[in-house]
Amino acid sequence: MRPISIPASVLEYNKNSDSLKYKIPIIVENFKKLFKETPDISIVIPAYNEEDNILKTLYSLSNTNTKYSVEVIVVNNNSKDRTEELIKATGVIYVHEVRQGITIARNSGLAVATGKYLINADADTIYPSSWIDDMVNPLMQDNKIALTYGRFSFIPLEKTSRFLYFLFEYLADTNRVVNRSFKEEALNVYGFNSACRREQCLSVDGFNHPAGTNEDGWLAIKLREKGYGKLHWVTKKRSIVWTTDRKILIDGGIKKATFGRIKKYIGL
Repeated sequence: MRPISIPASVLEYNKNSDSLKYKIPIIVENFKKLFKETPDISIVIPAYNEEDNILKTLYSLSNTNTKYSVEVIVVNNNSKDRTEELIKATGVIYVHEVRQGITIARNSGLAVATGKYLINADADTIYPSSWIDDMVNPLMQDNKIALTYGRFSFIPLEKTSRFLYFLFEYLADTNRVVNRSFKEEALNVYGFNSACRREQCLSVDGFNHPAGTNEDGWLAIKLREKGYGKLHWVTKKRSIVWTTDRKILIDGGIKKATFGRIKKYIGL
């Protein structure tokens, strides 16, 4: 079952940067413990004007419970606010990419990553402590899996109730089942919640994609068509990630998004 309300463990992180800046020394120390000489996993996070969100994302990732060595790479995509300052303060690997665009930013992070496994994340999302292991374990255990993708829930930024998003998320899950069974599973893949093998990602030209497509789903298609294996949906409740609803707000709000899901489900 999906969570109806936002868990206390998520609310602990869901604060603005001014409220979390006193946690920066803790974040730095946590990342030092996660990183060893040779990282197993590289997490790449594009960031554009994320001064309000970046610390909550990094704070949550720094509290990861994993047996693997992890490096975190944040790509500052030409931000105009305090994003650069906050990234550098946390001790993660910093990349400055002045060419605008999510595809360019993800490729810039991929270019400097050194881990065997690549996890894609976003700068406005809170990640549970089990997320990293749950995303990479299927890749480690099964060579016939090319990419994993996970579940997510929304944190309302404005007046939309969490209960409405709870219902919307179940509708979205139904749509994902339809995509897997009858349409295109790559439609379920989002860049802030997916993982693959770094070398395989490089071999298919990274996140580059044709016009009219998205970098995340297209990567999944390229990996599958290259023969690297199938896609795998990580459904564990403990590893649901929490992201803001700003894209839904930009696209017209939850009513429009819900109607769009229904149209897709019935095949209109």
